[in-house]
Amino acid sequence: MSSPQKYIAHLDLDCFFVSVERIKNPELIGKSVVVGGSAAGRGVVASASYEARKFGIHSAMPTARAQRLCPNLIVVHGSHGEYGRISKKLYERMCELAPVVERASIDEMNMDFTGCENLYHNDLPGFMKTIQKLVLDEFKLPCTIGLASNKTIAKIAVNQVKPVGIVFVPHGTEAAYLAPLDIGVIPGVGKKTEEYLREKGFHKVSDIQQRTEKEILDILGKHGLWIYNVAFGHGSDVIGDDWDAKSISREETFANDISNRKELEKTIFELTEDVCQKLREYGWKAHTITLKLRTSDFKTISRAKSVAPTNDDTVVSRTAKELLQSSYTGKLPVRLIGVRLSNFDEEDQLQLSLSPTNKKKQDILRVVDKIRKKFGDKIIHLGGQE
Repeated sequence: MSSPQKYIAHLDLDCFFVSVERIKNPELIGKSVVVGGSAAGRGVVASASYEARKFGIHSAMPTARAQRLCPNLIVVHGSHGEYGRISKKLYERMCELAPVVERASIDEMNMDFTGCENLYHNDLPGFMKTIQKLVLDEFKLPCTIGLASNKTIAKIAVNQVKPVGIVFVPHGTEAAYLAPLDIGVIPGVGKKTEEYLREKGFHKVSDIQQRTEKEILDILGKHGLWIYNVAFGHGSDVIGDDWDAKSISREETFANDISNRKELEKTIFELTEDVCQKLREYGWKAHTITLKLRTSDFKTISRAKSVAPTNDDTVVSRTAKELLQSSYTGKLPVRLIGVRLSNFDEEDQLQLSLSPTNKKKQDILRVVDKIRKKFGDKIIHLGGQE
């Protein structure tokens, strides 16, 4: 007996953080807006309105640069805890409509409608329009939805019709749909890989489709197998459990490889400040701290340690430095370093068990976060940088 055709929908909330801020302040509608950190510090853009994107502004761009590109830019610091709560409510609402739902990120989710054709009058593409309207009516949020045979194609398709788009890629048409698209649409084709492929004469997905699997593997190695399969429309159709942010991480790739431990520890300290502040904004604490190193020979070293739940810069920084001490021999310089926090608990669930001293420390951390948001990330530090 053959398996039923899969119907996987990918829902993407259009410039989610900005959309939430516009609900709170309608005067932001139609204006160039970003949610992000202060331009006075090391703040970066977390979300940009489509009006701002016309100036070349995008997420992860330094806020200071974004303001240079668009002098009339409005910068809102935002509240990630609120974004998380709204995302969870939307997820719960979608669970009423689809048998299986997973949050791929705070502003994206996948829904498996396989076997639901009769339930929705044999018109799942039409039902995507119903969902889009529901999200706008009930949550006041614009979104784009793609429907396809797997998550990968649905997500690629969504990116072609944003914002506020609906797209359906019928079964068996995936390769034809992808053929005229730029190679950069394939997940896993980053900037470096894209430049390399273009040098080799690959510009459209069809250029990959015209080669054999062996040819692509010879050019890209094992990573090429994924790219080759996606080019022909293959991808994961397995929907897992709720996302709830599996990890928060920050990485730094150095312009020049570094072997000086003091410099590496300084970078760890800066990365720690970023991930811990983000963790506190979501109201979470992490059990697991991971240090990632990539040496000049492109070998990646990853070491993790479990700790009592924390979002304290000092604790995370000290633990990451211990991992550096135990894992890095110093024989080769480092080209990339990263700090990742995972295995979360919600802060509210831990409050009753906190001692008076720890409660006082949490209050201090919140004050520090407010100061950083107002005056910039460099204005105050929490020690731990010997």
